[in-house]
Parts: sequence; structure tokens; C-alpha cells
Amino acid sequence: MSAVLFMLITGLAYPLLTTLVANLLFPYQAQGSLIERNGEIVGSELIGQQFTEPSYFHPRPSATLTTDGTKPDPYNAAFSPGSNLGPTNKALISEVRMRAEAYREENGLPSDAKVPVDAVTASGSGLDPDISVANADLQARQVAEERGIQEGEVRRLIEEYTEGRQLGLLGESRVNVLELNLALDEISE
Repeated sequence: MSAVLFMLITGLAYPLLTTLVANLLFPYQAQGSLIERNGEIVGSELIGQQFTEPSYFHPRPSATLTTDGTKPDPYNAAFSPGSNLGPTNKALISEVRMRAEAYREENGLPSDAKVPVDAVTASGSGLDPDISVANADLQARQVAEERGIQEGEVRRLIEEYTEGRQLGLLGESRVNVLELNLALDEISE
């Protein structure tokens, strides 16, 4: 009998209550923080998307996999286990080294240029929608050149879409990649 009671409480009552409270207190977030353009949902403010074109800002690397867990599938929100590789793991060190070289090449940086850590490492979920301001700044010139617009205009958008620390002290300043790329599309039209 107690198993049935606990199943009803933890499997039915608690999820229903938390869903109700979330929808009452945070309706936008509870419904997925969806971003619409021209009546079409283009993504979520809270879940990263992959951008590979050189005319777009690129997000953090993603460690998500196909739902069977066998192959990389960037920004697959259905299966985000993270890489679980520690900082001394040789596979991680090699992967970070390769990502840093690719990042420098993509952005026309010297081979010894420092690369922001979020440009070469995945977040815990592999779905982080934000990049650091330093990461955005290093990509600005490349994006401006690809789009044929002034670098100053791109940097103005970075500044406009930069969010400060949460509550003024938690985390670091960051830029939402999807929102920044959508803003770029609007000025390029």
C-alpha cells in the first residue's frame, strides 16, 4: 500500500504541482522560452542550437549524442549526457587542443592566440545557449566580413545582447547566440 501511495505522490501529485506552480510563476520559461519570428518558432532562449555557417556566431561545442548514445549529435535536447571527461583525461586534452586550433583558424587568429574556455569545452548539459563576451568579441570580425557589414555594427549588437551577471553577482556576462544571430539576420535583410 505504501508503494502505491509514494507512486501517487512522487509520480503524479508532485510533477503536477510543480508544473502548475511553474506555469503560474514563470509561464514563459515553463513553456520553453520559445522565440518566434514571423509566426514561426525558431528556437528556445534556453537551449542552444548549432550554427556552422561562417556568417553566424558559433555556440559552445556540444557533447550531446544520438538518442541511442552511440554518435555525437550536437544540440540534441533529447539526449544530453555531457562528456564526463575529467580535466586530465588525454582524450579531452586532445579534443580541446583540436577545437582551439580550429577556432583560431575559423576566426583568423594567430596560432598562439588565447582562446576563451567556452569556445573549446562543452557545458555540463551540452546545450548551453550562451557564449562569453570574449568568445563573441573574437568571432565579431569574421562574422562582419562574411556578412559584408561594419565590424562596429556587429560589436554594437554584441553589446546590446550582452546579459550581465544574474542578480549582479552570479556567473559571468554572456551573450545568447540565437538572439544575436537573429538580430544579425534582421540588419542583413
